[in-house]
Amino acid sequence: MGTTTGAIEATPQLWWFVARASGIVTWVLVVAAVLWGLWLAGRVSRKLPPPAWTLDLHRFLGGLSLTFLAVHLVGLVADDYVHFGWSELFVPLASAWRPWPVAFGIVALYLLVAVEVTSLLMKRLPRRAWHAVHLLSFAVAFLGTVHGLTAGADAGTAVVRTGVIVAVGLVAAFVVLRLGMPRVRRARRQTVRSSTAASTV
Repeated sequence: MGTTTGAIEATPQLWWFVARASGIVTWVLVVAAVLWGLWLAGRVSRKLPPPAWTLDLHRFLGGLSLTFLAVHLVGLVADDYVHFGWSELFVPLASAWRPWPVAFGIVALYLLVAVEVTSLLMKRLPRRAWHAVHLLSFAVAFLGTVHGLTAGADAGTAVVRTGVIVAVGLVAAFVVLRLGMPRVRRARRQTVRSSTAASTV
């Protein structure tokens, strides 16, 4: 009798841990996918690892983040600490518990789905349309970070805060490198042209 009662009491605790852990893993995977995408777009390395392999990894990270997001939602519904029905999980501001932080997560969910669906349909979509939707990955990472810091039970821990600082720093550094690369390429082309012109004189 005591074992059965203990198992019943432990089940809600288990789902609470599942919801927390899967939420953190989802955020990590989204940030990793954004960083890897910036690495690919910047062409920091053209030889190692092979381009096809790197693209497959980028897609894998995105798909895996969606999988852990689904686990996160299931964990929230199964947990009894805070009542989350399906409407609270998919309708912004429908939740009575921290409506705005939860809404940030819901919007991030829809944007992540849009990014993943358009990625699967990339070959059938105009390049500009696909690229415009794919840039929403930054919004997913940003909203997911805000959602985790304002609604997550682990937001106050040193590990999570340090992880957020590191992640923001890496994304910012990769963005700066990505934006600076076209200028470097133009400067190199200009140098080559000048050298060629000088050698022909």
